[in-house]
Amino acid sequence: MEDHEITIALDAMGGDDAPAVTVQGAAEATLESPLKVLLIGDEKAIQKELKKHKYHADQIEIIHTSHQISMGENPKIAMNQKPDASIVLATRKVSEGHAHALVSAGSTGAVILSAAKNIPRILGVHKAALAASYPTHNIQKRQDIFSLLLDVGANIHNSHHDLVHFAFMGATYAREIKKIENPSVGLLNIGAEEYKGGEKLARTHGILKTLPDINFIGNIEGNQIMQGLADVVVTEGLTGNIALKVMEGMASSVKHLGKQAFRQNVLWKMGLIMLSGGIRKLKDVTDYQEYGGAPIFGFDKMIIKCHGRSTAKAIKNALKLAAKSVRDDITGQISRYITNYEYHHADYDVEV
Repeated sequence: MEDHEITIALDAMGGDDAPAVTVQGAAEATLESPLKVLLIGDEKAIQKELKKHKYHADQIEIIHTSHQISMGENPKIAMNQKPDASIVLATRKVSEGHAHALVSAGSTGAVILSAAKNIPRILGVHKAALAASYPTHNIQKRQDIFSLLLDVGANIHNSHHDLVHFAFMGATYAREIKKIENPSVGLLNIGAEEYKGGEKLARTHGILKTLPDINFIGNIEGNQIMQGLADVVVTEGLTGNIALKVMEGMASSVKHLGKQAFRQNVLWKMGLIMLSGGIRKLKDVTDYQEYGGAPIFGFDKMIIKCHGRSTAKAIKNALKLAAKSVRDDITGQISRYITNYEYHHADYDVEV
């Protein structure tokens, strides 16, 4: 599918600074790409923002709704009270075929619940997965220093089948979007031995090492996550979310310690000043705005979830990422891998 044939539904009211940044991001995307955008939200507010920017009018369509779900609301209750909220309407438009993919910077819970209600899952998939890109030491010397961690919060616990599905999802994305020819996949665990972590993780390990379509390198321990040993790290939602929050906390702590040292010691001051150029370059590489957002896997349409504090640049890049995912048929490829896996591993014993 060519970009001019692709339409992306954008939750114009989702995010801390919506609709200003979402509308600006959509406007800028039309100047850089032939993709079309459905701006879903309050029409008057959207039109007001559009007047501030240049854009290609034939690539934008507004779908009006006066309702939205804020970050602080309980997603399940809010969806019942606001059946036409912007994110709910956006997922319906995708499901009905009016758009090929969805982008939102709104409440993660609302995005996932709305998608689960309105967009079919890939056949055989029982649990969706929220992925996150994170910077690594890049021990594999990749052009892109980011690895992919999933699931990071769409679920709490998962079965061994779910974890294998996540491996296919992450590997397909890394291969097609990040252009890694044979992405390595690791399983987050408490030790390198394949029997570690209990029956579920041992069983997952046993399956992954036999799959010819997965370049499985074995278990990855917590202290190895940021080394970049694996291009894709698979885990349950509970442990993935904790790992992600720990990494975010570490980054914040390092920044705080740097500020303290700068105030306390002249040698530190000199060192930090000398490093400032490198720090700025590192910021450019690791800036989430460049990557737009992270995929939510498991549905038969691509969903890109942006950070709540996304800028217009992040929204623009998320729209382009969604279009690229549609063009490269990411969900179709994932579906084919999982269908083949299910055909050969149809033992649906229940795990908790």
